[in-house]
Amino acid sequence: MAQVLAFPTDRIRPQGGNLAVLSDTFARQRHSRENVFWLKENAELLNILECTGAEMPVAALAPFEAFYETAERRLSFFRQYYRFILSICLDLEDLGFAGGKGEEMAAWVEGSDLVDAELSDLQRAEARRLLARRGIMLDLPGLDQRLHDFIETSQTFALPNKKAGYELTHIVFYLSEYGRRDPRLSQAALRSLEYAGVVSFLDQDADLLAEVCIALRYAGGEVPMIWEDWLAAQTDGFAVIPQGFTGGGDDYHCYFVCNWLRGLSGGKAFDCRLPQGATHLKAPEGAGVLRSLSMALYEADVARGGDWALARDRLASGLDPAQRNVLAQAENSCACFGQFFEGFLRSGHAGRA
Repeated sequence: MAQVLAFPTDRIRPQGGNLAVLSDTFARQRHSRENVFWLKENAELLNILECTGAEMPVAALAPFEAFYETAERRLSFFRQYYRFILSICLDLEDLGFAGGKGEEMAAWVEGSDLVDAELSDLQRAEARRLLARRGIMLDLPGLDQRLHDFIETSQTFALPNKKAGYELTHIVFYLSEYGRRDPRLSQAALRSLEYAGVVSFLDQDADLLAEVCIALRYAGGEVPMIWEDWLAAQTDGFAVIPQGFTGGGDDYHCYFVCNWLRGLSGGKAFDCRLPQGATHLKAPEGAGVLRSLSMALYEADVARGGDWALARDRLASGLDPAQRNVLAQAENSCACFGQFFEGFLRSGHAGRA
């Protein structure tokens, strides 16, 4: 049976016992260490703990000892996952592991031309950040300009496109070194984050919206209170199914990023004690309006003209009360909604009108 987690709000840092169970759950209970999903989950968890300055007791680090001891062999054999493996080792050292493997492994990655094999600028940016953490500065001409060019195309993010949304947030993470420096975003890039946030809120997608809010904080932008309040409720509403994880997908990533945002917002991240064992994490369901709104636009061909003020009542009339409420909240959440809607309309036609 699912249990709803209770998150107290009167403390700032999580108790060591909570982190110990959290670490054990993901390091020992869900996947084997040879599974790429183990690498992905634990790289994400440790990255969040490291960049938020979590105080890790010995018991919370202990589940990763076996992995760290064999890290070089894993990197050599599973070199296609070098970013996961190197990230885990660097975070473990920065969280308290004694040893200097990270520096040697970073040098090996540089000498093995693994970064040169990356096709994506996003992956190059991640690799650059990882190596820089151990003093290796990669020369990647034009990379920053291409990243900024991408995140400044605001209309891209006014459309439903989760892949582009996650690329946007991660570019900001890398440019800001996870909040350690000013990423120097232009107004166009900040607008892109706002548009991606509106799309995520309309979809009631807590996972991507939490990342958008984190990126806005790292960029020095303003995070709409309506978004943060809704995400706080989503975080409080997470349910767990003890011993319910069977190897398939669950909402662990949403759980991670919602708690990450809670910590950045002055609350207490991961302030709950998960049950022992292979826990299944389930996010609350939301009444998203994005698909219904998109289909209403497509069928009505509103994109031939008009603006939000003209289209509002016509579109809202085809929605149920819960969806209309989400739409109204989205409109009230930020001053950019009218501009966002101009892009969301997708005016203009390919071929003859």
